[in-house]
Order: sequence, then C-alpha cells, then structure tokens
Amino acid sequence: MPVPAGYHRRLGTPMELQIPVPWGHLACLTWGPVEGRPVLCLHGWMDNANTFQKLVPLLPPDHRYIALDFSGHGQSSHLSPGSCYDYKNCLLDLQKTLEALNYRRVSIIGHSMGGVIGTNFTYLFPDMVDKLVLLDSYGFFPVPLEMMLHRERKSIAAHLRLERNLYPKVYSPEGALKRLLDANNNLTEQSGRILLERGTKEVPGGVIFSRDIKASVEFHPTFNLEQCLELMKGIRASILTVLAKDGVSGYLDNPNPIGDQYSSLVKEFKSSLKERYQLEVVQGNHFVHLNEPENVSGLIGRFLQDEDRGSASLMSRL
Repeated sequence: MPVPAGYHRRLGTPMELQIPVPWGHLACLTWGPVEGRPVLCLHGWMDNANTFQKLVPLLPPDHRYIALDFSGHGQSSHLSPGSCYDYKNCLLDLQKTLEALNYRRVSIIGHSMGGVIGTNFTYLFPDMVDKLVLLDSYGFFPVPLEMMLHRERKSIAAHLRLERNLYPKVYSPEGALKRLLDANNNLTEQSGRILLERGTKEVPGGVIFSRDIKASVEFHPTFNLEQCLELMKGIRASILTVLAKDGVSGYLDNPNPIGDQYSSLVKEFKSSLKERYQLEVVQGNHFVHLNEPENVSGLIGRFLQDEDRGSASLMSRL
C-alpha cells in the first residue's frame, strides 16, 4: 500500500536503516542530514515508524530524525519464541540504537506509548536526553496499587493464550485496512493506509500484520501514581506535552480518580521542571500528528529549535 504523494514537503523521502541486534535487526526510517541534531521518534502501542511519515517533513530540516520500529513492530525483527514484550525491551531498543549511531545525547518525540517509553528513558538516563516531546501522552501510565496484581496476572494469561495460537490471519489488503480502522476510529482511511504500508507484509493469498502478535499484550511500566511523581523528579530535559482536544486531554476535565491522577502528573511536571515544562492542547484526536500534522508541527518545531529550553550545546556525537 503506497504512501500517497505530497507528504515529503521539506525533508524528502525517508531512508531505511537497519541496526543489527542479537535477535535480528531494528528497523528505522531516517530523515535529514547525518550530521544534524538527532531526534528519536517513538511510535505508539502496536503502531510503527510510519506514524511519523506526515509530521517529520514539516519539522526543522537541519535535524536528523530517526523513527524506530520497536522490536516486534513494523519491519523490526520479532523477539525469539517464548519471549514476552515489556517496556524494558523498548528501553534496550533505544540504547542499542544510540550505541549503533554513536549518539551521546538526543531529543525524543514519543506518541502515546512511545511517550511513556521516552519518559522512562529520560529519567533513567537524564544526561542522554535534552528535550522530550509527548504527543497525546502524559509520559506516565499510573496503575493504582490495588490493580497491579490483577494487571500482571492478566498479562501472563494473555501471553500463554497467544503462544497457543500464533498463526497470523491472512487478509486482503482492504480487509486489513478495515480491521485496523474498526479497531481504531481515531485513524482516517489515509492514515490507516500509511500505517499498513509498514505494518503488513505479503503472503500467499493476501497480507498479514507484520507485528508480533505477542506485542498486542499491553506492556506499560507498572508504577503507581506516587512512584511516577517521584521518578519524574530525576528528569533534566525540557518537556513539551501536546495533548489532543479529542484525545487524552479529556482526562484533565474529568473530576474522577483517573482524571485526578493525570492532573497530578501535570501539576508535578510544572512544579519539578518549572520553565522547562510546556503544555499545549490542540484540535484533533489521538492521531493528530498523523491525521493533521500541521496542528502540531509548529509547536514541535519551535520547541526543538528553542536553545533556551534545552542544553543543545551539550548535544554531541562521539
């Protein structure tokens, strides 16, 4: 399914990059000059690097953008049989990518789950990230203490169930698109086709989804709110949070336990980071960066180029 023409307005068609890892390779899309300031782009749960196909060409062209397919997603290799996916696999993917490219310090753009992974990486390795953009993500996914055991049991049961049924279903190309759009009404048909260009592969009789079925088990970090609030205090990067009006920004307007949790996260970000934290709400839904990238590209571009918000002078390559 080809990507419709006209998206690559400034940075041109991306180049493919493969990074060898013990289980195969990590696949990336790259834009911009090799010597440009590096920006890692991290996709959401069960998505792939093509989620940035329309956004990156609208961003500052002097940067180097690397959109990674996490292991088991897009064109990256699946983990070995019997393995399960969790957020630490994603953190390893980031470290292996940085080592392969000889980057000492980067900026990160993360959508949804990619924002959570990016935030985890930022507080674990505070000297390696100067700027973090959270696209319709709060950076943390708090799990109430009373739900943690239930969540872990559910995850283990799901892995065991999937291991007994690993044969992927074959779809026609249009059937795969319908399956994707039925599962996610935030995607336009055009956006769905862009994701499926990288998210399916041809087999006899049609196409299958290229992601590892085991990656469909949610693997957000299991921290409660109190732990999340404490962990964010170790972040040294500047953060831009861009929430979609018809996306997860709605949590902030709901006076309920879930809304209170996310309001607490924003409050602590503002308190801990002060002028290094910026929150913006834009028109659009959870996939605004793919459906309507012009709604977020200006904010992100200015943030990446704002020398006062980060320590860009410390960003260097080995």
